[in-house]
Amino acid sequence: MGTSTSFPTRPLGRSGMSITRIGLGAWAMGGNGWAVGWGPQDDADSICAIRLAVDRGINWIDTAAVYGLGHSEEIVRRALAQMAPSERPYVFTKCGLTWSDAQPQATPRRTGAPASIRREVEDSLRRLGVERIDLYQMHWPAGDGTSLDGYWETLLALKREGKVGAVGLSNHNLAQLQDAEALGHVDSLQPPFSAIQRSAAADLIPWCEAHGTGVIVYSPMQSGLLSGGFSEARAASLPADDWRSRHAEFRAPALQRNLALAQAFRPVAERHGATVAAAAVAWTLAWQGVTGAIVGARNAAQVDALLGAAELELDDEDMARIADAIERTGAGQGPSRPSGDQSALPEDLFS
Repeated sequence: MGTSTSFPTRPLGRSGMSITRIGLGAWAMGGNGWAVGWGPQDDADSICAIRLAVDRGINWIDTAAVYGLGHSEEIVRRALAQMAPSERPYVFTKCGLTWSDAQPQATPRRTGAPASIRREVEDSLRRLGVERIDLYQMHWPAGDGTSLDGYWETLLALKREGKVGAVGLSNHNLAQLQDAEALGHVDSLQPPFSAIQRSAAADLIPWCEAHGTGVIVYSPMQSGLLSGGFSEARAASLPADDWRSRHAEFRAPALQRNLALAQAFRPVAERHGATVAAAAVAWTLAWQGVTGAIVGARNAAQVDALLGAAELELDDEDMARIADAIERTGAGQGPSRPSGDQSALPEDLFS
């Protein structure tokens, strides 16, 4: 496994992995033809994006079995096949969302049954073409009646068996994190987190900081709203097979507030000689307890625009400017700025 990089890295909790501050997200690389796609996607563009990100120093890729109903994992495999073993990045994927090939547009099922997870990990290993998955995450809490104990014990067993190197949770709340930790250590958490969706900063990120759990946040640019290139016209032109066309954050009145907040990132970005997108990602990384951020890219040009976030560090003045804009625009929800040393929070805050 090649994980050397010239970019700064941070330990992913107690997993033993040190990861670059940004990783490449492969959701959109799954293409369309399923319930939560991003519209058409060119596979050659996806592979070029992966190759460029890794060549430039990004040392992890985040995907999921459900992205494109297996297609995203297959694209990752095709990109990995073009790399020497010493060049390969860490590969993170997820389980717990299953589908029927006969009904690809149906909403995926939240499945936690141990037998299903064991089938899923074998399918992901095959699609990815790897002998071990570096981080395996439960995508959502189960909706099939399986208890958290049932699926988390299964993931812990896969780790003991060596099929996966580390195990984590995605889209789980604080009570669920605490219950899982009581059974076995949660190596990582993957919550949504951006200057619009800030709720994780209220409890999840501080808890992880206090318990040695790494945090890799997703949608740090709020699915493009904070990229600096989004507009009301762009939102109106989203195709029907792009899930964003149906989401409240991409419609009035939230859309106007979100775009006003995106504009507030422009002077911050210019001050650092960075893109608005990179500044939006760097905002999430400025919160203590956040290990890394997943940045989605569909082509090499988008990767180029985001790489600056791997080294960009916002200071107190930048964070104050953005906090003022959050309060002025009324965009999103959650804390608007870090509040001192989160690692010093008392343990009983989380009990």
